[in-house]
Amino acid sequence: MKSYWIGLGFLILSSLAFHRVSEGDDAMPSPLRPSLAFQLPTVDGGEVVLAARSEPQLTVFCFLATECPLAKLYGSRLEGLQKRYASQHVRLIGIDSNRQDSEADIRSYIEKHGLTFPFVKDYDNRLADRFGAQRTAEVFVVDQTLTVRYHGRIDDQFQPGISRDAPTRLDLQSALDELLAGKRVSVPSTTATGCLIGRLRKPSTETTVTYCKDVATILEQHCVECHRAGEIGPFALTDYDEILGWGDTMIETINDGRMPPWNANPAHGTFANARVMPQADKQILREWVAAGMPYGDKSQLPKPSAEMAEAPVEPAYDLAMPMRDRPFVIPAAGVVDYQYFVIDPHFTEDRWVSAAEVIPGNRGVVHHALVFIRPPDGIRLRGVGWLTAYVPGQKGIQLPPGLARRVPAGSKFVFQMHYTPNGSEQNDLTRVGMTFVPAEVVTQEVFSIVAMNQEFEIPPETANFPVHAKVRQIPPRGELLGMAPHMHLRGQAFQVVARNGGESQILLDVPKYDFNWQHVYALSTPLSLSFVESLEITARFDNSRANPANPDPTQTVTWGDQTWEEMAIGFFEVAVPLADDGASAAKAKPVADRQADVSRDVEEQVEKFVTEFFQRHDRNSDGVILRAEPSQVFRSYGFRQVDQDNDGKITRSEVEAVARRRFAR
Repeated sequence: MKSYWIGLGFLILSSLAFHRVSEGDDAMPSPLRPSLAFQLPTVDGGEVVLAARSEPQLTVFCFLATECPLAKLYGSRLEGLQKRYASQHVRLIGIDSNRQDSEADIRSYIEKHGLTFPFVKDYDNRLADRFGAQRTAEVFVVDQTLTVRYHGRIDDQFQPGISRDAPTRLDLQSALDELLAGKRVSVPSTTATGCLIGRLRKPSTETTVTYCKDVATILEQHCVECHRAGEIGPFALTDYDEILGWGDTMIETINDGRMPPWNANPAHGTFANARVMPQADKQILREWVAAGMPYGDKSQLPKPSAEMAEAPVEPAYDLAMPMRDRPFVIPAAGVVDYQYFVIDPHFTEDRWVSAAEVIPGNRGVVHHALVFIRPPDGIRLRGVGWLTAYVPGQKGIQLPPGLARRVPAGSKFVFQMHYTPNGSEQNDLTRVGMTFVPAEVVTQEVFSIVAMNQEFEIPPETANFPVHAKVRQIPPRGELLGMAPHMHLRGQAFQVVARNGGESQILLDVPKYDFNWQHVYALSTPLSLSFVESLEITARFDNSRANPANPDPTQTVTWGDQTWEEMAIGFFEVAVPLADDGASAAKAKPVADRQADVSRDVEEQVEKFVTEFFQRHDRNSDGVILRAEPSQVFRSYGFRQVDQDNDGKITRSEVEAVARRRFAR
């Protein structure tokens, strides 16, 4: 009976004709032709009444969905607007036109986000069709004459794959304020950017493509690793009735190249962990959705793989350690800065790690995580101490037998956590799991080396700004296993080139870098470094207004840990035979002798650092660096740290002191 009354309300409403205007159009929208007063039943048993020249003065129709990431983020924000304008004769009405959302789903959404405004289920998409609504969260502001005065987004803070610290324009709020003040809406229409509404489709009988025979296999191979219960995908693609509402959104993200998430140019390099959907599979999905998403013969459904049939079973690790002693709280919305946590495994002897994995505590909000090894003072660790990483839907490098990473006795682990709020407050307690092997079975040590540039300045309003760097020392008998670019929100493109004499080879080309996907690109076949003289990176940045993720295009951007700053790093996973580099002998030495070796290495690094420091900053080569000589970046952020006596000049002894502190860690 409830469905009947909802349908009747929509039939009455269907006599109303809506007029839409283009973004920035100064013309006022034409009024709707008012009809008899009508009622819309709500999911909680109430009703909504709308009639011309009746209270309230303005009505905001909000098209929402229970699983759309943007609808989740805007739920509580709309409730705030409801409370803000309730006394000014403005009301909000939530509408769910997605076929995959039940009334129970909607009630759960209402409870989770604390909504008090009425909510309607649009069973046959009639209301969405009459408004011309396409996405969630999309809003329409209607006045007492049933005229649409504003249509579009709520604000500009969120877009697919982009999350600003705060909106730069409060579009809906501005429209309401202008209307309540008796003014024209300065921007009467904007473009909504949320998920496509899951409309009803009538399956075609002419296509041979069906869910059971063709589509279920494709989704399992390429999608459901993330899009299933408990994973970071915002909705599940494991149930046919659920999938029906996501067909258009699925095709849009595939056509745009957003899904499956993979950013490498296929013209350069072959990668073991590539997340690439073949064009033939894409075409099958397009044909299936266009044909109305027919189900087919259930007997043709593929048997689910053991991994996908149920929730993943955690491997049996030798050790699994949490990032700290209590969960971290992730807010419902906004941008969460990188979080760093340090734990002590209390290793009293060196450990060799043959497998390591980040185990997210809450996959719905952990977007990626990195874990590093921090050795004790006086013990040198080869490379930068990379242990492992997690990116949703992306498996890291799998080490073959004989390869392992060394974790020196007394080391600690450092977690770098990147969280993505999902519309409600969440908790996370991520762990790292490790499997150990005896030292005598290790034939190659695996570690990470970097190409890094910290001395750049990206000018304001500048697109395609290049920053170059190269690996300082390449292990001559090593093998390259994989690569990982790292930049922040202004990162635009990234390329790795190997050089030998006059020849060069592009090992990795990422023409469209995405900060949200911190991929490790694992080579299908390890590359011998015996004949590689140089590994070089070029990181390109877009600090212009054309970059929608840019926090502030008016600022000069320099190196920094936070997302509004920038980094230019290329991580390289390498494996080196132990017998060739003295590591086997080193691990057998007494600790005192090993520390003596480290001391000699530190002095060599200090000398090299000091020489390069003066070559870079001592413009007149007189052995003293005055404040006017270095770059603006170093004058602003580094000069005082080195100028220990604060006399306005840097001497060799001051640089040596800084270098010793740096390399003796």
